[in-house]
Amino acid sequence: MHDVDPKLLEKWDKEYFWHPFTQMKVYREEDNLIFERGEGVYLWDIYGNKYIDAISSLWCNVHGHNHPRLNNALVRQLCKVAHTTTLGSSNVPAILLAKKLVEITPPCLTKVFYSEDGAEAVEIALKMAYHYWRNKGQNRKVFITLSEAYHGDTVGAVSVGGIDLFHGTYKDLLFETIKLPSPYLYCRENFGSLTPECTAKLLSLLEEVLKSRNDIVALVLEAGIQAAAGMLPFPKGFLKGARELTKRYDVLLIVDEVATGFGRTGTLFYCEQEGVCPDFMCLGKGITGGYLPLAATLTTDEVFNAFLGEFGEAKHFYHGHTYTGNNLACAVSLENIKIFEDEKTLEKLQPKIEYLTQRLKEFWELKHVGDVRQLGFMAGIELVKDKQTGEPFPYGERTGFRVARKCRERGVFLRPLGDVMVLMMPLVIQKEEMDKVIDTLKWAIQELERGRV
Repeated sequence: MHDVDPKLLEKWDKEYFWHPFTQMKVYREEDNLIFERGEGVYLWDIYGNKYIDAISSLWCNVHGHNHPRLNNALVRQLCKVAHTTTLGSSNVPAILLAKKLVEITPPCLTKVFYSEDGAEAVEIALKMAYHYWRNKGQNRKVFITLSEAYHGDTVGAVSVGGIDLFHGTYKDLLFETIKLPSPYLYCRENFGSLTPECTAKLLSLLEEVLKSRNDIVALVLEAGIQAAAGMLPFPKGFLKGARELTKRYDVLLIVDEVATGFGRTGTLFYCEQEGVCPDFMCLGKGITGGYLPLAATLTTDEVFNAFLGEFGEAKHFYHGHTYTGNNLACAVSLENIKIFEDEKTLEKLQPKIEYLTQRLKEFWELKHVGDVRQLGFMAGIELVKDKQTGEPFPYGERTGFRVARKCRERGVFLRPLGDVMVLMMPLVIQKEEMDKVIDTLKWAIQELERGRV
């Protein structure tokens, strides 16, 4: 147990700690969770209350908290050295992890550039793609992306984002992009669902843009689902078709697997499901099993070779971070991947995905559920004020947060995306624990119907 009075911790939290994506005026008026320890899929707060971590601590925890193998990997490396720079030198875990990442990702990806989080992985891909064309003697400067896209919160990542609530404030700081419609929203509005006809139409819209411009650097896509937009899946075949078009028109493809990578969609990476090998793949979140900040941008020999030259040519990639390729994070990441292999994590996940699919059907019966969306082990249940018209709850009412707070009463920790209740459980969660999460969320939504939330 901690040796600081819990009331003092609550006071100091609100006095000194500015939280991300949080309206601090509201936060300071409420009772909030302060976690102290974890074990498996459970977290305990400073008062000893126990919760299932149903969002994997913001989608990054894979094998559970306090995993003995990950703990031991961290300690073993810590007893050697915690950090050494990779600017002009290297370290053993970073080398071994780079080799392993190349082995487990799509075959055209052969080079690994490290950073600390998903936004940085995307930022690096954007800069590399732009710089690649400069080194090839072409002055390309425009990126294609999607409405409702989310790729992180650094300026480049925001530029290729498309959620106005998050990104609109910073529009004067951003570079030029071409925005295509969100596939899920476009298909639902124009075709009623994710039909092959909608896929074909979306690809035709993309081809029109690719035909009309000669200054396009890259197409930037999330992998199979727009997660931060509220779990909006792509129609099957869209990513594969986009890859074929970018090849045809000599445009780079950046695929953001930060949220989807490391098993979230049922395969290690979503790209596997459509047989896609992009020019850049961005990884983060689950790369260390939810232990330490690490991200990676993988790319091809073609891109890498464009940066080779004599020192005086100044063609090399002028980008880096103090903790790039951190020894501790890379050591834990290696063990994380070994656990996937040794414990057959993906094989054991398949029946859980099927079970989640069946149980999600129950939410359609609820009065305030307007949509239920899923890709693999990722799911979103959209709350609406009027089920018939799809009218949303007013933004300021914080309905999703109130439902999540209700779930805390029964020991389930959730964080919604607006009024979309997100289920992103650790891959090792067991059926009875899944039942508790799902039953609790259903109950909380029913309490909303009864006016008790």
